[in-house]
Amino acid sequence: MPGFPRRGFLAGTVAAGAAAQLPWLTAQASAATRQTSASPAEVSLGWLEGGAPAEVPGTTWGVPWPKGALPADQAFALHTDGGDEVPVQTWPIGYWPDGSLKWSAHAVGPHTAADAYRLTPGDGSAPAAPVTVREDRRIVEIDTGVIRVRIPRSGSTLIESISRDGVEIAGAGELILIRGDSAEDGDEGSSRRERFVGRVGTVTVEQAEAVRAVVKVEGVHRARRGGREMLPFTVRLYLYAGAENLRMMHSFVFDRDGQEDFVHGLGVRLQVPMRDQQHDRHIRFGGQDGGLHAEAVKGLTGLRRDPGVEVRQAQVAGRPTPPVDGFPDNVRTRMHLIPDWGDHTLSQLSSESFQIRKRTKAGHGWVPSATGRRASGLGYVGGISGGLAFGLRDFWQRHPTQLDVRNAATETAEVTVWLWSPDAKPMDLRFFHDGLGQDTYEEQLEALEITYEDYEPGFGTAEGIARTSELLFWALPATPTADRLAAMSASVSTPPLLTAPPEHLHGAGVFGDWSPVDRSTPARAEIEDRLDFLFAFYRDQIEQRHWYGFWDYGDVMHTYDADRHVWRYDVGGYAWDNSELGTDIWLWLHYLRTGSAEAFRLAEAMVRHTGEVDVYHSGPYEKLGTRHNVQHFGCSAKQVRISTVANRRYYYFLTADERVGDLMHAQIDVDQTFLTLDPSRKVRGDVYEPDPQALSIGTGTDWSALAVAWLTEWERGGDPIAREKLFAGVETIPQLPNGFYTDGERYDIDTGRYHLPADHGISVSHLNAVFGQVELCSELIDLLADSAFEEAWLQYCRLYNATAAEQEAELGESLGNLNLGQAHSRLTAYAAKRLGDERLAERAWAEFYGGAAGYGPDLDWSVTRIEGPRTLNPIDEAAFVSTNASAQYGLAAIQNLALIGDRLPD
Repeated sequence: MPGFPRRGFLAGTVAAGAAAQLPWLTAQASAATRQTSASPAEVSLGWLEGGAPAEVPGTTWGVPWPKGALPADQAFALHTDGGDEVPVQTWPIGYWPDGSLKWSAHAVGPHTAADAYRLTPGDGSAPAAPVTVREDRRIVEIDTGVIRVRIPRSGSTLIESISRDGVEIAGAGELILIRGDSAEDGDEGSSRRERFVGRVGTVTVEQAEAVRAVVKVEGVHRARRGGREMLPFTVRLYLYAGAENLRMMHSFVFDRDGQEDFVHGLGVRLQVPMRDQQHDRHIRFGGQDGGLHAEAVKGLTGLRRDPGVEVRQAQVAGRPTPPVDGFPDNVRTRMHLIPDWGDHTLSQLSSESFQIRKRTKAGHGWVPSATGRRASGLGYVGGISGGLAFGLRDFWQRHPTQLDVRNAATETAEVTVWLWSPDAKPMDLRFFHDGLGQDTYEEQLEALEITYEDYEPGFGTAEGIARTSELLFWALPATPTADRLAAMSASVSTPPLLTAPPEHLHGAGVFGDWSPVDRSTPARAEIEDRLDFLFAFYRDQIEQRHWYGFWDYGDVMHTYDADRHVWRYDVGGYAWDNSELGTDIWLWLHYLRTGSAEAFRLAEAMVRHTGEVDVYHSGPYEKLGTRHNVQHFGCSAKQVRISTVANRRYYYFLTADERVGDLMHAQIDVDQTFLTLDPSRKVRGDVYEPDPQALSIGTGTDWSALAVAWLTEWERGGDPIAREKLFAGVETIPQLPNGFYTDGERYDIDTGRYHLPADHGISVSHLNAVFGQVELCSELIDLLADSAFEEAWLQYCRLYNATAAEQEAELGESLGNLNLGQAHSRLTAYAAKRLGDERLAERAWAEFYGGAAGYGPDLDWSVTRIEGPRTLNPIDEAAFVSTNASAQYGLAAIQNLALIGDRLPD
């Protein structure tokens, strides 16, 4: 095995494309695929939420294919169930080891949606007006056939202009940051505010095809005075053929320690030319469930003198009003005396309340306009000759948010979509306690015994965490109708997504051992009911416990406190879950099995959270994740088991999301972090100095996190070093004296190979088969057909829950008392399936129903309603539920059903 350089590991990655681009795929294998493969049956696609959405602003999705079924460069056609052809763009995003297509990505532009579609191999149609991209040294210009967007390559302008039919609808787009030097405001303190604007560094056209164009803009926020820089950003702009809208994915990294730099506002701003008379200018805000707040800059309703029903109805509807010279004289001559309301604001400072207010202009008082519970995040400013609609996804879920319209009574209105509202308290990312005197490892381990918090000075930092937000902008020829705005609101809140059914996903053989829902026997039905119970319980807890907020949305709590009737939000590692023990994987498998839109959206929000907030993207702990804690960044256990690609790859392949692709790609050299941070530093009994050729990287959660990153990079067609390191581990782990149970193994960072020093023994952790290792090894065994690796993994699966005598017979000693017995029943089930061992199958079900460190047979699978003086708000309580037990019960049940369901006792 050749050596590999440690530096520059990310350089020169190969873009996903045709099989000929992949250096480890032979021409012979690709040709054989073409000659022998029969096209699979057509795939039925439907909208995730069911039924045809009223507004489709363009959508992208992924579809898997069985091994060897299609060549890497297969083309596809898309038809509605009624037979109408829909222009579709296709590209590969995943390959099988033989070079055949594993995952294809597809994009369609705006169109009148059908309830269902058929995707078939074959040449698809092109759009009547394809997207065109023109670029030079100064500008990138994209034309969808309806709108034209100009993106400068440098400077502080993110979007120079958005025009339609030669008329500029919006321009001078920029990113806005307000920084303060204190987290306090008002009576509690003061903060000097400093304004920053996004400064463009690089602009890359990532895709420029007929249906879809993607442009990535990278840069950093720079102070308007003094040139100070902070919060690097990555913005992707998506435009589809025939679209009048622009989609924006906005990502930033918090590159400060949180002690002296406080974000008072973070947003996206555009200027909107106003060409109509004041009374034909309109402001709209979307409320909840399709509701709409509709105002005009100069209102003509409710006046003491009536302009007439035709005038009033036209203004309220957003249509052109009759000419002013036809107004009654008692109105026409007094039009200048009607105030012009140029400034409007909708602020959502909590998940439970928003407020709309307006004023005539700066320097004058605000007037409350309306209040409500949850705004959709959609706004509009413009008039009868055109305007801009703008929306922010997860608007109330990620409070505090805000939509501002300023100067709508002048020639140019200003729109700001605030990701963090300047009306809210500043963003406070300081650690939540002073250390409590925990200055040594001994004191920190003592604290772990009482609060389950793994504290270490300097580790509870937010420096390097990130967040991604999704925005939509429409350049419209006139003020839209109320029905159109309601449809646009829905597409902002819940972007339409096409999906394949569970049967096709399962038949393609992706994502390891799972099977669609099966209630064919009473025993199966009971397990399915309990899986549904656990999912529904967490879904409802998110709402009842209000697990919302800019940094929190997408996570769930770890463990319950039945005495206080609350989750242990303030007790060390019992608070936020941070992906502990495979929560993300459980939810994704639940979606794959059920096709449930609710499951997909919950898992999607979790991916957006756990991949951004729980992982460092810069700073001293870059590419590591943070274990469960009161704050998402608070625990001193910075580990690859949290940043693992295993939690992201489901979403990536189902959506082809470029941002998640970036997050996964960043992990392919995460082994470098073991040179600077030893995850076992507090509990080591030996003297250990990191050595690049002999790193202490265990074959459990550590190696599986590395390996799944390499596997995914290999699948996507990336750097071949990822494949070689993956294969090195697969080859050398079985060569260790006790395979996955070996203690003292050492890892070579250049080659990815394991070797054994003189001192070694037996070691096992209850965590070694969670965080994605079970799924990884199952996939590797199917993909690689490596008998030695399979034997080593089967040994681990057989022995973990075996008797002490069985363990001693093979390993020379027993493994002692191990945790998560129910969770590990799926390992026993896997061994039973692969070996055809009926005794192991019976043992697996006995372990599952035994419930060790999980859920036993005597539980009351129901909730209790708690209300009155015992709790602040009415809530449903199932005191036995904890996130780690739920995830492991769910994973064990799903995989046991798939593997040995035929041995399920009635």
